[in-house]
Amino acid sequence: MVDMPPELRLQLVAAGVDHVDAVWVTHLHADHVHGADDLRIFRFRARKDMPVFCPEGSHHELLRRFPYIFDDAINPPPGSTIPQFRLYGYKGFEPQTIFGRTFLPLPTPHGPATVYGFRVGRLGYITDAKSLPPPTLEALEGVEILVLNALWLGNPHPTHFNVEEAVEAAQEVGADRTFLTHMTHEVGHQQLLDVLPPGVEPAYDGLTVEIPED
Repeated sequence: MVDMPPELRLQLVAAGVDHVDAVWVTHLHADHVHGADDLRIFRFRARKDMPVFCPEGSHHELLRRFPYIFDDAINPPPGSTIPQFRLYGYKGFEPQTIFGRTFLPLPTPHGPATVYGFRVGRLGYITDAKSLPPPTLEALEGVEILVLNALWLGNPHPTHFNVEEAVEAAQEVGADRTFLTHMTHEVGHQQLLDVLPPGVEPAYDGLTVEIPED
């Protein structure tokens, strides 16, 4: 699973998700990590710590915000449970092996922050980006499915792609299909369908995409 947003439990129930094996954290903004506690049931069912992959150097901030989740020194009172995740740090462009698959962390600028998408096989995933730096763009060469953030139409944002910028970035990558995510209520699904070029489409809750094996 990518990130742990607020109201995560509601999203998981609506999507019928009954297990989560690992989590990839792109960055530590609240809308990407403050649903962490909603994953405790999956750790409880699996009876083992859940691996959480996050940018190297971000461990201390996760420990500060969620000590009862990430601090091994904290033991739950008898009869209670805590999520108990196991943190693994990653660096940009240094491959990570997760359940036999190779994930390549891809850094992108997000204002003063750096956000890490990834490439795994034929899939590229980028969120909260304002641009695709040349090394990241090069690493995405040949992906067939691209997931890319876009806020709204027009009115450029200082730290996120708007739809027009996302389309330009998608055309640079050249994936067969690009799905726009991280959109706001200011743009509608049909509105986007009416203006997006072939190969670029808005994602939606519950969307499932089959990705061919390498």
